[in-house]
Amino acid sequence: MSGRARLMWDDAVTGYDFGSSHPMDPVRLALTMELVRAFGLDRVVDVVAAPAAGDSTLRLVHHQAYVDAVRRASRDPRGADQSYGLGTVDDPAFAGMHETSALIAGQSVGAAEALWRGETAHAVNFAGGLHHAMPGSASGFCVYNDPALAIARLLELGAERVAYVDVDVHHGDGVQTAFWEDPRVLTVSLHEHPRTLFPQTGWPEETGAGAGEGSAVNVALPAGTGDEGWLRAFHSVVPELLADFRPEVLVTQHGADTHFEDPLAHLAVSLDAQRAVQASCHDLAHDYVEGGRWLALGGGGYAVVDVVPRSWTHLVAIAAHAPVEPESAVPSSWRDAVYARTRQLAPGRMTDGRTPEWQPWDAGYDPADRLDQAVLAARKAAFPLRGLLA
Repeated sequence: MSGRARLMWDDAVTGYDFGSSHPMDPVRLALTMELVRAFGLDRVVDVVAAPAAGDSTLRLVHHQAYVDAVRRASRDPRGADQSYGLGTVDDPAFAGMHETSALIAGQSVGAAEALWRGETAHAVNFAGGLHHAMPGSASGFCVYNDPALAIARLLELGAERVAYVDVDVHHGDGVQTAFWEDPRVLTVSLHEHPRTLFPQTGWPEETGAGAGEGSAVNVALPAGTGDEGWLRAFHSVVPELLADFRPEVLVTQHGADTHFEDPLAHLAVSLDAQRAVQASCHDLAHDYVEGGRWLALGGGGYAVVDVVPRSWTHLVAIAAHAPVEPESAVPSSWRDAVYARTRQLAPGRMTDGRTPEWQPWDAGYDPADRLDQAVLAARKAAFPLRGLLA
């Protein structure tokens, strides 16, 4: 296994652009890569560009009719077929949409292949994590579902146990759907409660079906959940599941939209808690995954200057075994670049000034606490199906 992490990057991924009025501004990707370089992390990882995913790869998850519809919309955005979720408010069609979306998917698939071949132990594609895309439609700013494609490619290569952990504020519905009946894939999603947030799925009772019953685990967090509750929920569910499942590869999705500054959701998580979960995912990969194989993806995140670049730079640094200390000053060269691009003032440090703490589940729980109710609901629904105590 190579000692260097792999960062998947091609400048062309910034062409994933729904337009100037859309919240998913590709500047968040460009600024993240610039911050990675400002900290010199590009010198301690292998920066690699994989080819775009071809139709045979896309068909591992998506219907060919849908891929054809994306290709047509890519050539003629005004003629996009809305029956495939294209040309909508959430997913406007744009020229080159197929090519750019397939390129992002290709980075996640290429990373998965490198992990399986033993070329690296850790790989990051922060342009990926587009977890809402369905087999036959775009959804929630996502055209092709790169996490599901990476997992499907691992299964095609011979993997028998792949775990997917999603900590985006939105439910990882597309990935769950792709493997709903597949016991080889364990999907775990921690997200804001479907009562208050898109896509209105991810209830604890959603546990998979058929041979895959018990392979989906959903922790639906109450709006307003902050660092202590978010970390308590993560540590009360994820480590025990991974210890039992012993995946051959761990895939994690790190949408930064759990942050208290994010304009599209209602959790109150700090950058410091996001960093703590990233570090925990890294540790869990080494503790429970053969060879420490870990694919870390981006996802949502719409505070595109203040939050996303710092969060995902921490993710790259952790994967590279070169963590950036939270108190580190943000390089002035990056702050200058931010102002030149956006006319916004950039944050000055790699922290929100928080020191997140949480109480472990085995210390006891409060049945009247809404956070504890959410954790217990997830455990009661899924854990017994896996032979675990709720």
